[in-house]
Amino acid sequence: MFKSFLADESGAQMVEYALVIAVISILLITSLRPLVTDAGLADLVDVVRACLGGVDCG
Repeated sequence: MFKSFLADESGAQMVEYALVIAVISILLITSLRPLVTDAGLADLVDVVRACLGGVDCG
């Protein structure tokens, strides 16, 4: 019974996808955190708004 339990791979693919999503989420949260906490997001929005308004972005 224990051997058949270890050999059973049903649901393994879903677990793998969940782990990949979790790792990607953690990477996104840690990489975007400085933008949100240090008023960097507001600066980024201002730059995008200026670029869309016709100001030189380069």
